[in-house]
This record gives sequence, structure tokens and C-alpha cells, in this order.
Amino acid sequence: MGKIATVNPTTGEIIEEFQPLTPDEIETKLAQAKATFQDYRRIPMDHRAQWLRQAAHILETQKERFGALITLEMGKTIQSAIAEVEKCALVCRYYAQEGPRFLADLTVTTDASYSCIRYQPLGVILAVMPWNFPFWQVFRFAAPLLIAGNVGLLKHASNVPQSALAIEEILLHAGFPLGAFQTLLIDAHQVAAIVSDERIKAATLTGSEEAGM
Repeated sequence: MGKIATVNPTTGEIIEEFQPLTPDEIETKLAQAKATFQDYRRIPMDHRAQWLRQAAHILETQKERFGALITLEMGKTIQSAIAEVEKCALVCRYYAQEGPRFLADLTVTTDASYSCIRYQPLGVILAVMPWNFPFWQVFRFAAPLLIAGNVGLLKHASNVPQSALAIEEILLHAGFPLGAFQTLLIDAHQVAAIVSDERIKAATLTGSEEAGM
């Protein structure tokens, strides 16, 4: 099994290499995600919203650092990379503000004395994401995922592993509990078994059939 690496797209220099997770390590992360969900789903939404705001603050105050990482891994200009980080902060603030309204009970008229539509978290959600917007593609998924009480597993494109790990770090430092959002450094051929695992309640993919490779 080959290593997952950050390769400078300008020079071809290998910056850092990572061993893909073993089956046992993947199992540990799946088990942790499921266990975390049992408690996380009950955390008040205003707590989740505050953590999203803190994630936005981290992104805003360290946008040059994260922008430089994006540029290093996939070659985007530094101006575009910083703008991408700023957009991620905006989406975190948006769902922190609007999420409670989106997820509020909706009263409906039926023959019963009281009826409503209620949104409940699904559980562990897998995201398979591409390299071209390594922060934005993840945060536009993570922000609504987390405000709604779900937990996430990320299989990012193999050429942006440090971006994937940085996003996990941002969310952890923002206050989200351990296991609420985890990066899976894995090969593409390992994804099918994870998708079919009964603990995965939904999956999202951006890109072609080769997305995440």
C-alpha cells in the first residue's frame, strides 16, 4: 500500500508522507465516531453554534497559515487560498446563526391534537472530497453536519492530507468533542468497505468517480 504524501506541485518535492490507516485503525475511528454521536446529538444547539463561531475565529485569525498550506499542497495562488479560508469562516458563522432556525420544529395541521415536522440527526456521515478546494469543500459539508448534531468522517483527496488534518485540528480546537469530526488518511480502494459499514448512515461525494483519489 503506497504512502499518502504532500507533494509540492511546483517543484515535485515530497514535503511529508503518511502511512494509510490500517483496518484496525479505521475500526477505531468508526467506533469512536459512533460512540461520540450518542452524546453529541444531545448537546444543546447553542453549544454547537458557539463551537462553529470559534472555528470561524480560528480560520480568520490564522488565514495566512492555512492559505499557505493550501498553496503548498495543491498550487492555488496565495490570494485565492486565503480567500477560500475566509469563505470557510463565513459558512461556519452562517450555520451558527441560521442553523437553529433551519432545524426548528415546524408545526403542521393534521387530525391529531398536535403535529410537527422534527429534524433528527442521522449519525455518522462519510464525506469523500476532491482536492481543488481543499478547505471549502469540507467546511461547506462540516458546518451544516455539525450544527445538526451529526458527526463526520472525511476521506480527502490523497494529495491534500495536511489540509485534511488541519481541518480536524481546527474543529477540535474550536471545542467540538473528540470523534465529532475525524480525518481518514486512506487509499481510495479502502472507501467501499467504509461506505458499506452499518455505522455509516449517509455519504456525500463531490467530483467524478475518481473523487478522493
